Amino acid sequence: MDVKRTVTLALLRSDYLPNFSDTIKQVEINTIASSFGGISTIMTPMHSYILSELGHREKLVNLPDNKALSGLCDAMVEAWKLQARPSAAILFVVENVTYNICDQRFHEFYIRETYPHVAVVRRTLTQIGEQGRLGPGKELLVGDVEASVVYFRAGYEPGHYFGAGEWDARLLIERSVAIKCPSIQYHLAGTKKVQQALAKPDVLRRFMGDDAPKIEAIRDIFTGLYSLDREEGGDEAVALALADPERYVLKPQREGGGNNVYGADIPAALQAMSSAERSAWILMERIFPPLSTGYMVRPNGPVPPPLVQLVSELGIFGAIIGSKDKVLYNKQIGHMLRTKLSSSNEGGVAAGSGALDSPYLID
Repeated sequence: MDVKRTVTLALLRSDYLPNFSDTIKQVEINTIASSFGGISTIMTPMHSYILSELGHREKLVNLPDNKALSGLCDAMVEAWKLQARPSAAILFVVENVTYNICDQRFHEFYIRETYPHVAVVRRTLTQIGEQGRLGPGKELLVGDVEASVVYFRAGYEPGHYFGAGEWDARLLIERSVAIKCPSIQYHLAGTKKVQQALAKPDVLRRFMGDDAPKIEAIRDIFTGLYSLDREEGGDEAVALALADPERYVLKPQREGGGNNVYGADIPAALQAMSSAERSAWILMERIFPPLSTGYMVRPNGPVPPPLVQLVSELGIFGAIIGSKDKVLYNKQIGHMLRTKLSSSNEGGVAAGSGALDSPYLID
């Protein structure tokens, strides 16, 4: 197998909410720039310290260990080893202005500390467009650095592409023999439209074979996902949303949080769209999770903070390396818990709508 041309790396985070029952439902799967593996890893030690200071050391066993950071970074290094180019670096593709820089830097620092022989460099798409080129064997060269693994922490939304230079940089990376995280195929697989299509039984059968129990088990975690394309029953889906908008969420093909339309805002949004615009969205049944009571600590907030009603969303990190024919590496590597006010629709931490948290296990 020509590793350089066929292998891809995916660092995934699949997000779930409980749905007022013993079951969980998948909110989405993130295939590019799956964030907070770094910061989430330090939440357990922080909450362990708090429990200890409050005299509850016996409760520490209820906080599950979280190795998300090491798991994500170890997978990057495994991909780097496959390339067998010891002088090449792992390239982090970053935004021109990075607000989530602390989470990214934890990855870089872990690799540099644990694998000091592996170089890590950070470049923007703009810099890659200006300095990048392909070597004689289609190696990715950025300035005087060869990158054998490319880890995207930018490039997932249109605002990251300021012009032709950034698009040319993305194409250059895809044309190279560097292992991409993600490849363009994995990037597209994370879009809401593809996730909606994958939820269909006949599509799952393509990938799972005739294993009916496994297909049913996978479908059990999906909530209702509906196409808004006219030729795919979109008019019927629109009718469902207009009849009871509080049951649904409109989701576009975007990442980064803050882009969804909820409840009472859905009818006006749908009525303002043309058929072509509507096809860029999907309709998802809304998940109604049970509430918990706790404290949300915010900058400049009251001290002590008030007790509030909260909702928590669990993200499970996974790493996979392989080609379309063979899986070389496949691990569940950690978790992230994101908690928000029950009155808030969006739960994005970077967007200011939620906070990182720790699971506390009970029987």
